[in-house]
Amino acid sequence: MILKKIRMQNIRSYENVELEFPLGSTVLSGDIGSGKTSILLAIEFALFGLQPGQRGSSLLRNGKDRGYVSLEIEIDDNTFVIERGLKRGKSISQSYARIQINGKQEEKSITELKNKVLSLLNYPKEFFRKTNILYRFTVYTPQEQMRQIILEKSEARLDTLRHIFGIDKYKRIRENTDIFTSRLREKARGYEGEIKNLEELRKKLREKQHNLQKLKKNLTILKKEFENRRKKRLEVEEKIKEIEKKIEEKERYEREAEKTNIMLVTRKELISSLKTEIEKLRSEVEELTKIKLDLKQMENKKKALKEKEKKEEEKNKGYLEIVSKIRALNSKISESKNLIEQISNIDLCPTCLQEVSEDYKKNIVRKLEEDISKNTKQIFQLNKEKQESIKGIEDLKKEILILTEDLANLNLLKVKLDGIREKGDKLNELEKQKISAEKDVSLLEKQILTLKEAASVLKKFDLIHKENKEQLQELMQKEKEKEIELASSEKERDMTLDSINEIGAEIEEKEAIKSKLLKITELEDWLSSSFLSLISFTERNIMLKLREEFSKLFNEWFNILVPEIFTVRLDEEFTPIIQQQDYQLDYSFLSGGERTAIALAYRLALNQVINSLLSKIKTRDLVILDEPTDGFSEAQLDKMRDVLNQLKVKQLILVSHEPKIESFVEHIIKFKKEAGVTSVENQ
Repeated sequence: MILKKIRMQNIRSYENVELEFPLGSTVLSGDIGSGKTSILLAIEFALFGLQPGQRGSSLLRNGKDRGYVSLEIEIDDNTFVIERGLKRGKSISQSYARIQINGKQEEKSITELKNKVLSLLNYPKEFFRKTNILYRFTVYTPQEQMRQIILEKSEARLDTLRHIFGIDKYKRIRENTDIFTSRLREKARGYEGEIKNLEELRKKLREKQHNLQKLKKNLTILKKEFENRRKKRLEVEEKIKEIEKKIEEKERYEREAEKTNIMLVTRKELISSLKTEIEKLRSEVEELTKIKLDLKQMENKKKALKEKEKKEEEKNKGYLEIVSKIRALNSKISESKNLIEQISNIDLCPTCLQEVSEDYKKNIVRKLEEDISKNTKQIFQLNKEKQESIKGIEDLKKEILILTEDLANLNLLKVKLDGIREKGDKLNELEKQKISAEKDVSLLEKQILTLKEAASVLKKFDLIHKENKEQLQELMQKEKEKEIELASSEKERDMTLDSINEIGAEIEEKEAIKSKLLKITELEDWLSSSFLSLISFTERNIMLKLREEFSKLFNEWFNILVPEIFTVRLDEEFTPIIQQQDYQLDYSFLSGGERTAIALAYRLALNQVINSLLSKIKTRDLVILDEPTDGFSEAQLDKMRDVLNQLKVKQLILVSHEPKIESFVEHIIKFKKEAGVTSVENQ
């Protein structure tokens, strides 16, 4: 990766500035606090965004609501422009993120852009979820952070270096293995608890199986006893069935006797009824023979009735004619009155339209009144005739009614006389029925006697049936008891069998658990001994190789910066060991320049080791050093020329306020800060 250009707006002390980075060595020069380090922080923000724990307020200029950084870089001859924005709300956060790849822009989320950059830099995937720690130790490390790693406790330093070298997985493997083996042991204890009663279950199973054999034998005996009792019960039931047939036969005779008795009573009632009816018919015949009918008188009355009915019809016709005439005359009178009224009110003739004289109207009215008077007299005469006609009709109706009643009585008498022969025939028939019914009574009485005798012979089976029923009840009770005993034994057998199956299933399950326990125990033993030993051995060998390379490079860089009176190396915990004439010196007793030299040598050695191990990362051509000479003496400053020459990178960027450093590099960019705003003086 090569830095090409950066543009910043409202970032820390910068309002709006654009800065180009040349190849070769470049120093960012200016007074302390002039804004040099802000450039490095802006580069890091553009690449990776805000880091965990980093506040947006550390980048956004005070009093500004928005700001952004645009960084142009080159990787493998491809140009990338990365842009990130900041905005102020309740807190300061990233507002947008995008990237241009060879001029083609892509909008990304904050996380997507970070992962894209890490991918472009070819960082290992395990670093995607970490902070930009690999960048901090390969490209740009703030000087105080490098001192901090030297002063860290040994275990913390080793964890950091493992993290940087990408071999912290071995520690995680050990820790995860410890957790896993602990869980395996916990699971094993659980399995041991679950199979604790396995032998007890086996013993219980054997007892249940032994009991099952006893139950089966007992069931065989009970079944035979039950079958014997059932057989005896069936024999008694068959015997009872035969007896019941005899009882049914007796009951049938009794029912027949009852039916015959009913028939006998019915026949006797019939004879009594026939006697009553015969006597009644004889009396009626005797009465009817005394009646005499005058048929001539009956014919005369019929003729008289017809004549009266004819006269009534003629009278009705006359009455209707009178009524019709009265209605016609009334209609004429009404018309005349209406005409009189119309003429009285007329002034002009409706036909000729000439005036009508009063005399003419009076003549017409007089003539109409004469017609009304004449018609009224005729109506009076007709009403008299109407009354006479009504009286004549009513008289005829009375005579017709009398004749009709007389004829009805005569017809009734004739009907009665005509029924004498029928009654005589019916009387003869009833006499015959009476004789037949008397014969039936005699036969039925004999039949009843025979049926009662037959029923009496079979009556003894009632007692026999009762005795056998009592015996059957006793046998059924005994059979029921044996059946209950058998069912109870079968249920006990089934329950025992179920219990055997359950215990067997539980034993099988516990055997499976025992097998799992054996496997878990073997796995835990292997992990605790062989696997962890292998991981520790692998990690030690890798760390040993890294330490040898690291210690060698650290010593070389330190010897360039510090006189040869000191020798340095790294112990097993990667702690710098400083010796002077075989005496080990504590880091805190060193001068400021010597401590800076230690930190810078450690930083440069670490950079070389990482780039050597992770040779495919795309940041090998770039090194950024922030105030690398803090506290250096003049002699040490002179040594920096040798350090810079030894680095041999395509792009070296230094931040320094030391004027002498400017003579060691190819390019100088000066910064000046006035009224809180930083400006670039020259490029």
